[in-house]
Amino acid sequence: MKVKLLDLFPQYEGIKNEIDAAIRDVLSSQQFILGAHVAGFEESFAEYCGVRHAVGVASGSDAILLALMVLGIGPGDEVVTTSYTFFSTVSSITRLGAKPVFADIDPGTYNLDPGSVTSVLSAKTKAVVVVHLFGQTVDMDPIVTAAAARGIPVIEDACQSVGALYNGKKAGSLGTAGCFSFFPSKNLGGFGDGGMIVTDNDALAEKTRLLRGHGARERYFHDEIGINSRLDAIQAAVLQIKLQHLDEWNNRRRENAAVYDEQLSNLEGITVPFVENGNESIYNQYVIRCSRRDALKTYLARNDIGCEIYYPVPLHLQKCFAYLGGGEGDLPETERAAKETLAIPVYPELSEKEIDYVASKIAEFIK
Repeated sequence: MKVKLLDLFPQYEGIKNEIDAAIRDVLSSQQFILGAHVAGFEESFAEYCGVRHAVGVASGSDAILLALMVLGIGPGDEVVTTSYTFFSTVSSITRLGAKPVFADIDPGTYNLDPGSVTSVLSAKTKAVVVVHLFGQTVDMDPIVTAAAARGIPVIEDACQSVGALYNGKKAGSLGTAGCFSFFPSKNLGGFGDGGMIVTDNDALAEKTRLLRGHGARERYFHDEIGINSRLDAIQAAVLQIKLQHLDEWNNRRRENAAVYDEQLSNLEGITVPFVENGNESIYNQYVIRCSRRDALKTYLARNDIGCEIYYPVPLHLQKCFAYLGGGEGDLPETERAAKETLAIPVYPELSEKEIDYVASKIAEFIK
C-alpha cells in the first residue's frame, strides 16, 4: 500500500462542480483583483472567526508582515516569538529591522510556553507573535494578560490552525490580530497563495486595507508606504466554497487522529499528540515523537508512507540568524522537539485501511 502525507485530489473531486462554477463566475466577471468575490469571502471568514474584520492579502507571510507594519514595528524594537516555526514568522520581524527574541516551547504541545514568554519580555518588547502550531492554539490567557499589562500587542500566527478552538473561541480572535495562510496544504487551502488578517480593531483593519494596496486610498495618491499584497478573486471564490466544508473536514481529521491515538499511544518510544484541556485541535499535522525519529522516517518511506519533519533546524540555529547570537542549548525543549518529531498522514480523505497500515508499520518498526 502507498499512503501519501497529503493528497488534495480527493477533496477537489468531492466539490469539483461547486469549485468549477465559482471559478467560471470570476472569469465571467473579469474582476481578478479585489472586488465582490474577495469582499464576500472576507465577510464570511470574519463571521467564521467571530471577529468584525477580515482583510485578504497575498499570503500568510504577508499577513504577518503587514500586521507588524500596521503596529509600527521597526528598527530597535524587540518581538518575542518562537524558534520552532516556519521561517516567515521570524523573517517578517527581521525584514522590518526588528529583533526576534525567542522563548521556549511546551514539550507537550510544541507551542510557546507562557512562562518562557513572560520571562523574556522587556522594555524593548513591542509585540509578541505566538504561533498556533500543528492545529492547536497556544495557551493564550497568561500571555495576553502579561502583554496587556505592559501595553504590548499580541499577534497570532494562526496559519496552521484555522477553526481551532481555545475555550470556545476561534484561533485568530484571541489577540490583537490573527494571521492566516491559504497555502494549498492548509486545512483551508486555495489553488495558490493567499492569506488573511482578522481583527476586532477598526483602526488596525482600516490601516491594513491601506497598506496592502501601496498605502493609497485613491489611485496614485499615497498616504503611506505600503506593499502590494491583495487576495486574488479566483482564490477568494475557491476559498468561499471550501469554507462551507471546513468544519466537516476538520472533524474528519479529529476522527483520524483518534484512531491513531488508540493504536499508537501504547507503543513504547512513541508519543502521540497532546491536546490541552479547553482546546480543540484541527490537526493540520498529526505529529508523533520518537527518539529514533530519523530511523523511523526512513522505515516509513521504505514502506511508501509519506511523512515529514517540521522543523529539523530551529530558527535560532539557522545560518541566516547567526547574527542574533543564538546557540545550542539556548532553547532545550525547542531543540529536542526538532530532533524527535515526525508528521504522519492525517488528511480527511484517509481510509481506515490506510490509517491501520501506517499504524501497523510504526508498530513494526518499534518491535
